[in-house]
Amino acid sequence: MTAVSSLLTDDQRAILALWYEVNASLSAYHKLLTAFGHAQLAWQAKVDAWRQLGIHHTHLKRHEQPEQTLANIDKIQQALVTGRYGLIFADQPDYPAQLLHIYDPPPLLFYRGNSTRLQQAQIAIVGSRKPTAHAQKTTFDMAQYLAQAGYTITSGLAMGVDKRAHLGALAQVDSEYQGRTVGVMGTGIDVNYPNHHDQLFAQIVEQGGCIISELLPHTPPHKHTFPRRNRLVAGLSLATIVTEATIQSGSLITARLTSEQGKQVFAIPSHIDNSNAEGCHHLIREGATLIYHPQQVIEDVNSQLAYGSLVRQAESLANSPVSSTTDPRSEVQQLSHAVDRDKATVSDNSQLLASNIKSQRSAISVPAHLTAVYEQLDWHGQDLDALIIATGLIAPQLIGQLMELELLGVIHVQGGRYLRV
Repeated sequence: MTAVSSLLTDDQRAILALWYEVNASLSAYHKLLTAFGHAQLAWQAKVDAWRQLGIHHTHLKRHEQPEQTLANIDKIQQALVTGRYGLIFADQPDYPAQLLHIYDPPPLLFYRGNSTRLQQAQIAIVGSRKPTAHAQKTTFDMAQYLAQAGYTITSGLAMGVDKRAHLGALAQVDSEYQGRTVGVMGTGIDVNYPNHHDQLFAQIVEQGGCIISELLPHTPPHKHTFPRRNRLVAGLSLATIVTEATIQSGSLITARLTSEQGKQVFAIPSHIDNSNAEGCHHLIREGATLIYHPQQVIEDVNSQLAYGSLVRQAESLANSPVSSTTDPRSEVQQLSHAVDRDKATVSDNSQLLASNIKSQRSAISVPAHLTAVYEQLDWHGQDLDALIIATGLIAPQLIGQLMELELLGVIHVQGGRYLRV
C-alpha cells in the first residue's frame, strides 16, 4: 500500500480538517474553498466568517472545537502509519485523473489495496441487489471476459450484481489479469457494509484490487451516502453496464450519472415479463445501447477512445499558433472528416473486427505500405498518441492504416491500445 507520508503536510492537514468539520459535505467544502481560496485560510477563519457564508450550524459547532478536529486528524495519521488504509489527495499524481473531470470531485480518497487500479481503464457493472440466477451468471461471465481483455471492473460492493461483478473480475487464472476490480464504498473505509461482505473485501485487497471511499473513517451507511458513491462509480469508468435492474433501482442513478458525464450506458435485455429487468428495458427505451456480448462493449469503448484522441488532436491543432507552412484549419478539417469516417467504419465493421480478433490469424502478410506502422506494434500495445510520435504520421493517415491492419486481422484494439494479434 503506497499511502501518503506518515507526516501529513500542513496543507493536507487543513484539507482533512475542513473535510471533517463539514462532515464530508461537498457543497460546504467547495463554498469555503471558493470564499477563502485555500484550505488553510478557510480552516483558520473565525466561526463568524463561516456563518456569513451560510455554513450549516452543525459544521459551525465542529469548527468551534479545533481540539477535536486535531485529535481526529491524528487518528487518521496513525492509521496511515500502521497501514490500515491509504490516503490520496486531489492534487497528487496518483489521484485518478478521470475523477477530476466530474462536476464535484472529492478532495481526497481513502483506499485499501492496490491504488494503481484507479489509473487503469475501468468499466462499471451495476444492477439489482436481488438478481435472478441468469443475471448473476451473466454478470459474472461479462466481468470475467472484460477483465481478461484488460479492463478493470468497477462496482459498488453491494449484494447481488455488484458482488458478482467483483467476483467475475477476480476469477482470473493468469496472474497478469488478477485483481482487476475497484470497489467504491458508501461508508467509511473501515466500515464493511454489508456486514457479511467481509470476505469479499478481503479477497479484493489480497488479490490486488482496490477499495475506495471519499467518506471519513467510521462513517456508517446512510441513504444519502450511496447515491454519492454511485457518481464515483460512474466517474471512474469509461462506460457503465446495467445487467439487471428494477425500475426503482439505484443502478439507474449510476446510469443517469454516466450519461450526464458524456459516457455510454449499456443495458442487457430480458423477458418482457421480468419485473427485475424493467430498469434495463427503460434504459434501452431511453437510448442506452442494447448488448448481449461483452465484445460489443469493447468495440464501442475502443471506438470512443480513438474518437476522443482524434478530437483532442484537432483541438490542439486549432489552438496552436499558425505556421508559415501549415494551415492548422486545414488539418483540423482533415481530422474532423477522419473522425466521422473512422467512427462509421468501426460501426459498420464491428462484427468483422470481432471475428478477426477471435480467429487469431497471424499468418497474413502485411502489405508494404502498412509495414512501418505494423513494426511499431508489439503484444503489449501502443496508444494512438505514442504511435503518432513513433511513426511521424498525421492522425488521419495513421488511423486509416491502423484500420486496414485491423480489417486484415493482424492487430486488434484493447483498452485503447493497439496490439499485434
